[in-house]
Amino acid sequence: MRTLRTLAVLPLLLLLAGCDMVVMSPSGDIAAQQRDLIVISTLLMLLIIVPVIALTLLFAWRYRASNKEATYDPDWHHSTQLEVVIWAAPLVIIIALGAITWTSTHLLDPYRPLGRIDENRPLSEGVKPLEVRAVALDWKWLFIYPDLGVATVNELAAPVDTPINFRITSSTVMNSFFIPALAGQIYAMAGMETKLHAVINKPGVYDGFSANYSGAGFSDMRFKFHGVDQAGFDAWVAKARESGQTLDRAGYLELEKPSVREPVKLYANVENELFDAILNMCVDTQKMCMKDMMRIDAQGGMGKAGLGNVFALQYDKPRTRGGHTAPPKRFIAAVCTPEAPRDGETVERVTPRPDGRRASAAGLPAAQTAMAPGAAVLPE
Repeated sequence: MRTLRTLAVLPLLLLLAGCDMVVMSPSGDIAAQQRDLIVISTLLMLLIIVPVIALTLLFAWRYRASNKEATYDPDWHHSTQLEVVIWAAPLVIIIALGAITWTSTHLLDPYRPLGRIDENRPLSEGVKPLEVRAVALDWKWLFIYPDLGVATVNELAAPVDTPINFRITSSTVMNSFFIPALAGQIYAMAGMETKLHAVINKPGVYDGFSANYSGAGFSDMRFKFHGVDQAGFDAWVAKARESGQTLDRAGYLELEKPSVREPVKLYANVENELFDAILNMCVDTQKMCMKDMMRIDAQGGMGKAGLGNVFALQYDKPRTRGGHTAPPKRFIAAVCTPEAPRDGETVERVTPRPDGRRASAAGLPAAQTAMAPGAAVLPE
């Protein structure tokens, strides 16, 4: 009966024929090298795993209780030859794996510019790569082509045999940009920029998605990547330009709001420096750009006076989820006074805290502290 049950289950293995083995059959040179690394590493490890499993089964069968003919030697405890094999073989495998890992880590570094189109064609000097800016949103992908001035949502295209330079960030939580046929996955994080250099070698339509859980709409955070010839890519860009849509800051803030299964959108124009504003988390003009905060910190900081700026830089995007908006601009009087307001704006005096505590101007330069004998309190 047990044999019949086993035979009945075996046909289910035929379903594996429908699995997409894109990782083992890629269409990009970087992904192909990663495939080779997987195969070589697996074969090296099998050199140890297969003999160990085989010998385990052999010893269990040979020295079974019913085999009275097996040699029994209770005093055996050492064999130099056996010790050499047991320790030398794994050591050689580990050294080989270490060497392969070290070289491949540098050769396949996603930040490293490409040196070849494929294994038979080096990259010619003077070839200009295709620049793409990728932004992970809730729950969709935005792609900006800065050199072409177009942008798309949930659709990506590139000409075959052309290097692609991706600069990747996220608008909210951590995500992972992954096109298995093209290259390995790379994380996308808010306020940070990651890079990926890749090339597609075969025309086709490939799946791209987020490989890092990011909330309720994560499973639908997918897009199509089109590998086309140069004429096909030019036609695709022309189609985007015919859409007549412009992606500016206001449009981006609307697009940024969480949505699931967002249809493909094409934009004919993109506001200058939009990606830089996304990266520095200041598309909303009420917020100070992160690069400006870092510049202030590099020059000594503003002490407690800078807390209002940090408060305005909300990493969890409460505004997009129906929460409070960014607070009005408030500046500590120790830095800006009614007589010397920032950017010509009148400084808002903040209501004192209920506990009566007042903010000190500790850490501020003496010249700034002298501007306001009575420092204003920090906003709640």
